[in-house]
Amino acid sequence: MVVVMGMARSGLAVSRLLREAGFDVFASDVLTDPPLAGEFERDGIPSETGGHSAGALGRAAEIVVSPGVPLGIAPLEDARRRGTPVISELEVASRYLQGDVVAITGSNGKTTTTALTGRILSVGERPVQVGGNIGTPASSMVAASRAETINVLEVSSFQLDGIRTFRPDVGVLLNITPDHMDRYATFEAYRQSKLRMFANQTGEDHAVVNRDDGNVFPLPAAVRSRRASFSRCQVLEAGAWVADGQVVLDGTSVMPLSRVPLRGAHNVENVLAALVVGGVYGITGPAAAAAVASFRAVEHRLETVATVDGVEFVNDSKATNVDSAVKALESFSGPVIVILGGQDKGGSPAALVRAMKGRVRRAVLIGAAAEMLEAAIGGAVPSRRAASMAEALDLALEPARPGDVVLLAPACASFDMYDDYAARGDDFKNAVRSYAESRA
Repeated sequence: MVVVMGMARSGLAVSRLLREAGFDVFASDVLTDPPLAGEFERDGIPSETGGHSAGALGRAAEIVVSPGVPLGIAPLEDARRRGTPVISELEVASRYLQGDVVAITGSNGKTTTTALTGRILSVGERPVQVGGNIGTPASSMVAASRAETINVLEVSSFQLDGIRTFRPDVGVLLNITPDHMDRYATFEAYRQSKLRMFANQTGEDHAVVNRDDGNVFPLPAAVRSRRASFSRCQVLEAGAWVADGQVVLDGTSVMPLSRVPLRGAHNVENVLAALVVGGVYGITGPAAAAAVASFRAVEHRLETVATVDGVEFVNDSKATNVDSAVKALESFSGPVIVILGGQDKGGSPAALVRAMKGRVRRAVLIGAAAEMLEAAIGGAVPSRRAASMAEALDLALEPARPGDVVLLAPACASFDMYDDYAARGDDFKNAVRSYAESRA
């Protein structure tokens, strides 16, 4: 029997995959009423809720853990002591996915880079499907995969923690900055988790890394893959870089930097990484440039919702850590009113406060981290607390003037108030649209 811990989207997908492969599956969740419990029941998958019973785990030949389940919890520690393998949904899916796997990870930019890489690769002749943390679990992609398929996956550190044999044909590591410090004992432990992307690669595979990030480059000597890199700040011998206002791939200009449609220096890095992957598959020049130029921001990532009376409203709910919120702020030259807060992930807000000085007209603070953020901000910029997103928008509008940006860039997880970052972003967008309609 295989026990699947976590009865959300990836747990359901891997349970179905394992059942299709002929395994007996038992699902388990700490929640008393998981949102997809009805789907497990309709599929006839035995399950338990409200906790993980020792009896079920004791009978497991293998335990598959959803990303939301910490690997250090006592039931899993006990299972490992018994010699029971504890693996991630990504590990299971990789056993059955046909075709190439392009896996993309990093503290920030994963979703945008994954979507853009899929767009670039889709102009080639091979079929492409995009999934992983971007929305469609890797286990749900197995049925449509074929030998010629390129599977582009957004991969999290939590998934990489549970791999054993997962081996991407192309692994991309965008950056490593402090994140999920509520789940990792040290930053180095988190960094090593990201580097597991390359652990099983061979000399036939490709490792694509950010040359400008000292936590990423140089890779450990033990990494056996063919190495490629990208840089926003340096001219390289090979890979992708920026020079003289041009985006360059392997020494040949692909497009003017001014044609990159995404805001922020961090998004230039995401474009460079995606272009390197495109180059691995022979997609370069005008075809790659057209794919980049036609790409638009992914939902909840520096997404312009509306402009009302000269004030632009931007949803970056996916900015769930300090570094991503800093990059969001630095994407705007004019004054910003920023909405911050949520569930603290353990990172220091000092860099965020520095980025706010001279740029932010007001910070509006929401969620469980509001008090901590208020103390960290001190008098650096004016700040107010709000009990809801609707109130946060009202407080953001008070000082807003034409040319300003109202930016949701929380620097925190969403789980204190919402199911996920998407629900938080949707709440912001709905509040903005209601305001826009009132002004029409």
